[in-house]
Amino acid sequence: MESSEPTFQAGLTLYQAQQIIYDFLLEIVKFWPPEDVLDEFRHLFIQHNDSVSSQTLPALHVILFANDETEFRYTIKRCCYILINNWELARHFDYIQRLVDLFEDPLLQRSTLSPTLKRLRVWLNNFVDSQDFQELRLFAARLAEDRTINRPGGWVSRYTSYLLAPQYIDESNPLEQRQAARALSQRLKSQYKFDLALYTAYGQASQSDRAAHNPTDLGDNALQLIKAIVAKRGEYSYRNLARLFLEQTQATTYASFKASLPRYLLYTVSSNPIAKQLYDQLTARLADLYSEFDDHPVDSSLRLRTSNRVIDYLMTENREEPSPLFSLVLSQGNALTLAILLLKLVLISRQSHPYLEVRIADLLRYYERFPRQQCQWVINFLEVFQVTFAIYAEDIEYNLVKVSADPALLEGDNLETCRIFSQLLSESPLPSQADEDLSD
Repeated sequence: MESSEPTFQAGLTLYQAQQIIYDFLLEIVKFWPPEDVLDEFRHLFIQHNDSVSSQTLPALHVILFANDETEFRYTIKRCCYILINNWELARHFDYIQRLVDLFEDPLLQRSTLSPTLKRLRVWLNNFVDSQDFQELRLFAARLAEDRTINRPGGWVSRYTSYLLAPQYIDESNPLEQRQAARALSQRLKSQYKFDLALYTAYGQASQSDRAAHNPTDLGDNALQLIKAIVAKRGEYSYRNLARLFLEQTQATTYASFKASLPRYLLYTVSSNPIAKQLYDQLTARLADLYSEFDDHPVDSSLRLRTSNRVIDYLMTENREEPSPLFSLVLSQGNALTLAILLLKLVLISRQSHPYLEVRIADLLRYYERFPRQQCQWVINFLEVFQVTFAIYAEDIEYNLVKVSADPALLEGDNLETCRIFSQLLSESPLPSQADEDLSD
């Protein structure tokens, strides 16, 4: 049964109409069984013919007759994420998927003589075809641990924590969507760090009472990679080098900072054959960057903007396809080199970390169109990147301890004689995930 034409509440503004619907959903999702909440959402938006509230249907009519599809899209998104946030907290994960499934109702394809209902169905179908709805599906699929999302590039679902970054960075998204995206991303990262720490604890012994789950996609090479990264300690650790670089450039001009930056980034990889190419290209690109500030003292704003531009050079410059430097470095098998360069950038510009993750999301969207076998070199980089940043997280400390009984093997830098030990510290992500000015 189709709804009748609208009955308006006198003097109701678009904002007031939206708030009526938000408040109603917030109230029922906290106290009603999820099945009943889902039915109410279906009655309001899909069937559009009934509601236990006398205010929600008239409020929706006000939104529809404002004839602003952008505002309607914002409304439906926020309504969905109000339910998602609350159901996720209550661990009603199945209902999140059922919410997404509501938008496949054949009723939305039926023709109608009602102008109001026609507009609603057209806008809902446009929503289903939008990136906003794909983001909604991403939540549902990841919470259900569905590995088939984004076919044929289903492999990208492994990196959902990065795919969520554009959602929580974009201030035009509803607050509920940003909160949900940030919370899920952080939970996925925390679980990965925890699994990696467990793997280092139980994956090194030939005999173990526990099965060692390897959270990486690197196979047995994961432990050797972890050892190689953890081995950079003492005065030549990446954190110490970053601190020294910041101290040395604190009182310099911006031009001097730009000249020093490539040397800092490539200091620990200078023996790599590709280092000279990277140095020359970065130096040339930086020379003209923000040249109007060359005589100014370098400050945190210039450092952030410059670090973000170098991330662009190394990842994607148009936010749609890989940059020439990204392809050059990885095509020559330098995944760890690229991961270290990005880590060193973040260590001198902590606010660049969310920006970096959004660029990774851009690349994932580019490569998801290709099957896994064609993207193995990119997948290898993503795996190395995840391990590198997990090790440098501030809530877990990794140490190498030499354990061989043969004194001859304990000399030098023989990593085969070392065991990795990890220790959980206070919960503190690296770097800060607080909202920053990331637009530039």
